[in-house]
Amino acid sequence: MKINKIKTKKLSWIHISKPTKEHTEFLKKEYDFHPLDLEDCLIKIHRPQISEYAHYIFFILTFPVFNRKTREMSSGEIDFFIGSKYLITISDGSIPVVDDFFNDVTNNDYSRDKYMMNSHPIHLLYEILHRLQNYAFPMLDHITQDIEDIESLIFSGKRKKIVKDILHIKRNIVDFRRIMQAHKNIIKKLMATHNKFFMHDKTKIYFANILDRTKDIWDILETQKENITAFHETNEALISSRLNDIILTLTVISVIMIPANLVASIFGMNMKNAPFVGHPFDFYIILAIIFALILIFLTFFKTKKWF
Repeated sequence: MKINKIKTKKLSWIHISKPTKEHTEFLKKEYDFHPLDLEDCLIKIHRPQISEYAHYIFFILTFPVFNRKTREMSSGEIDFFIGSKYLITISDGSIPVVDDFFNDVTNNDYSRDKYMMNSHPIHLLYEILHRLQNYAFPMLDHITQDIEDIESLIFSGKRKKIVKDILHIKRNIVDFRRIMQAHKNIIKKLMATHNKFFMHDKTKIYFANILDRTKDIWDILETQKENITAFHETNEALISSRLNDIILTLTVISVIMIPANLVASIFGMNMKNAPFVGHPFDFYIILAIIFALILIFLTFFKTKKWF
């Protein structure tokens, strides 16, 4: 078992990626965390949550993870334990942001001085949350670009083809919203904690910024949802309109051919006394009658503006 730890005189940061039972046993022994909190670190939690205790705060946040191969959005989890002189982050390994930041602080003296020499872990927590939000914004931009591509293709005649793309984008937006929907409440609860030991008044302005960015993410998702819904409805309307045009054309053809078929059937009954039968030009006369009927129906439909 390997425990990644950065320690200064006033602050220590422990980061664990892909936790095991041995990791949670170590945390229980060293920090006396609640067993239920440690158990939550080992299982997949699909909703963020926060718990406040006398000597620490535990909370879970989920962030979107984009799979480039499947083009699907999944959920990544980060668990936080914060006390008076420590911050412990536990990642399921799907989000590289915290791992990269921890490695940067470990290997870069400037980063270590900037983020670890502060007297309170709240500042370090703020920087992690800030970076995690920055990690989410490019995924929002990608969805926005996909929506813009749909907008440009929707009148290109490939309406059936883009139905799948529209549904794919809608699913990603729904998944993104599900993953991020509880962030605002978690940040508000963190800011409203009654223990001033964890959240000083001077640091609340930083978390107000985190809260505002959370609202911005949600507003972007709302706009994307409205846009893709509008494009979906537009595409469905275009497909329906095209289908109606096809049905109308087939109906007109069928109606025009009915009297022509009737005339052809009557004169095809081999009746000796039928008009024009036996005339030297009977075939052409019957053909002229059929074409005359077709022309009359076409003129009638054109007058009614049915096509």
